[in-house]
Amino acid sequence: MKTLKVFFWITDVGFILYWFITLLHIIPDSYLFKDYNNPILSAWNWSFLPLDILISITGFTSLYFYKKGNPNWSKMALISLILTSCSGLQAISFWAIRGDFDPSWWIPNLYLLIYPLFFIPKFFKLEDRSLGS
Repeated sequence: MKTLKVFFWITDVGFILYWFITLLHIIPDSYLFKDYNNPILSAWNWSFLPLDILISITGFTSLYFYKKGNPNWSKMALISLILTSCSGLQAISFWAIRGDFDPSWWIPNLYLLIYPLFFIPKFFKLEDRSLGS
């Protein structure tokens, strides 16, 4: 859990900061993705807000449950990890379909897609042990 805890903090705080910065238009135009001001692409970007906030909520809830010894921490962590990977997959799929390979957008989204994949199998093993398998 020690390593996962670090990833959750980075990811969950990162999502909240990203959306706060996006809401306040703090990101310089030179760092925005291509066609950022296109209303359709802006709507696509904002469509991630509920998912990303849900990821942060489930991640922080998992950390809280873990600290309090609540066994439901693992279920919340698994939900957070799966949603995080889905968020990254959706963004990477979009950029790939568009043929837009800007590393400044690919790298964070590949992070979201890939890092959970190292932890998800451990939760299934944890579940198997708790079922007496």
